Amino acid sequence: MKRPELLIPASSLEVLRVAVSYGADAVYIGGEAFGLRAKAKNFTQEEMAEGIAFAHERGVKVYVTANIFAHNGDLEDAFSYFRQLRDLKTRDGRRAAPDALIISDPGMFVLAKRAWPDAEIHISTQANSTNYETWNFWWELGAKRVVSARELSLEEIRQVRRRIPEEMEIECFVHGAMCISYSGRCLLSNYFTGRDANRGACTHPCRWKYAVVEETRPGEYLPVYENERGTFLFNSGDLCMIGHIPELLEAGIDSFKIEGRMKTALYVATVARTYRRAIDDCLESEETYRRNMPWYLEEIARCTYRKFNTGFYFGRPGETAQIYDASTYHSDAVYLGLVAERDETGRVRIEQRNKFCAGDQIEIMKPDGRDVSAFVEKIEDEGGTEMDSAPHPRQALWLTLSQEAEAGDVLRTGKGGKDTDDE
Repeated sequence: MKRPELLIPASSLEVLRVAVSYGADAVYIGGEAFGLRAKAKNFTQEEMAEGIAFAHERGVKVYVTANIFAHNGDLEDAFSYFRQLRDLKTRDGRRAAPDALIISDPGMFVLAKRAWPDAEIHISTQANSTNYETWNFWWELGAKRVVSARELSLEEIRQVRRRIPEEMEIECFVHGAMCISYSGRCLLSNYFTGRDANRGACTHPCRWKYAVVEETRPGEYLPVYENERGTFLFNSGDLCMIGHIPELLEAGIDSFKIEGRMKTALYVATVARTYRRAIDDCLESEETYRRNMPWYLEEIARCTYRKFNTGFYFGRPGETAQIYDASTYHSDAVYLGLVAERDETGRVRIEQRNKFCAGDQIEIMKPDGRDVSAFVEKIEDEGGTEMDSAPHPRQALWLTLSQEAEAGDVLRTGKGGKDTDDE
């Protein structure tokens, strides 16, 4: 079968480097404007150029999101933005333009083509593409790829594959958070907070807890019991297709997309490494893939997630296949930090993300698939002062570990809840 692209999100330059090192074929990122994750850290143009150059040197593509639904006031700046992306260069003058733009609004599509005629354009899932004629429509306008609406079943995707040009690509989400609204088009955030989800400012009100108030008893809040599991009527579980790689390959999907442009380096490293191995194992043989399934399932549970489901892939047309459950995050690991460098004595430098102590047993997560158990023998601040613990988020620390760690390794430990940097 054709080898699919593994497409990984990145919220920052640090996370982009992790995605590339841990198995991504392509990375998607957002600039400081015109993307649907305004709350994410996002990239300055200088960071974008540096990240694209880093990825290209390692044979990895980078796509930039510009998938808002634009208003009149956005258009002039959007045109200039596309020109800037076309001409993007590193500090030393090397060209560092992105490999594709991700767009949902037809007006933005027209502007991108006008500003950068040779740009490769991918149509975002926000554009709500649910049938093969829509794919063909975008192909005739010059789009290379369409990201399918999340509401499609595998059978519908197979039908699309059979009825579009062979060179045209299908991209589908295979892992991550599911929006409750059709193809992500939601007005809740705008209604409650004045922040428009369709212009990148979603406040995720679907994650909030709701109650009923009876009009003659103001102030008395009655919980809404959907079932015995909780009261989160709008809150969908997370998509996970790690157990169905053969079906995704058979359907003819060209790019396997992971959701999560507001996630930590630990999340990105874990998901990228796990799907990379699952895809490669499956292409080697389905027997190898099935044999290693326990490792995939154990590993994928080590990053933060809500209850997993298979979305709409196996649902009947028109049937809501998402699971609405308690919004609690689960995680079997806590992100400690990413190794930035190693000195001549073997100490490693990290920017700490969650508290840990000298003497703790941790795990060194390596891009090649190994997990090395180690003890924290010593913690020092940048001035060389020894510390018993690392309680301050984002503090730069030097660690002496009982096992060797290298730049690019991710440090994690224990069982715990939501990472502090997560969505």
